Amino acid sequence: MLSGAQDVVIEQGPDRLSADALAAVTGVSRAAIYRRWPDTAALLAEIVTRCRPVPAIPDTGSLRGDLVGLLEPWTRALDRDERLVATVLGRARHSPALRAGLEAAVVHPLDAAVATAVDRHVARGHEVPAAGRVLLGRLLLALWWERYVSEPAATTDTVVAEMVDRALLPVVRST
Repeated sequence: MLSGAQDVVIEQGPDRLSADALAAVTGVSRAAIYRRWPDTAALLAEIVTRCRPVPAIPDTGSLRGDLVGLLEPWTRALDRDERLVATVLGRARHSPALRAGLEAAVVHPLDAAVATAVDRHVARGHEVPAAGRVLLGRLLLALWWERYVSEPAATTDTVVAEMVDRALLPVVRST
């Protein structure tokens, strides 16, 4: 049912998600849908929460390499989970449940990726000011939201590396 709901939202928009639309796509009865979710807002929040748009951060042996690996999605078009997040992003302003779903799907995984990358960097003998860690997280989150809002064309590995070199790495360097 969740996959069918995701298909409806991606293909027709969140306003078209209803028990009738989901029943038509999945063949599940409306009663079964309402037993599981009290309303479409709860269903929408659950499908967003289950999305995994943030990739696992690779361990490349360097902070630069880890960040370039984390930004690998920029080298391709939005995938299915990313399209869902992009589709519902504006609605989160008015829905605490949807906001919580986006935090679970995007914000918390990005926070964890930043912590992992910075902790590895520190373990390799580098210093990272606390403010640099926080700013790196905010910049990555801003890049993620911008990707979903503007849905840019895929970029090259060279452009991703330049984003890391010119925008992200300078904020973690000790002053």
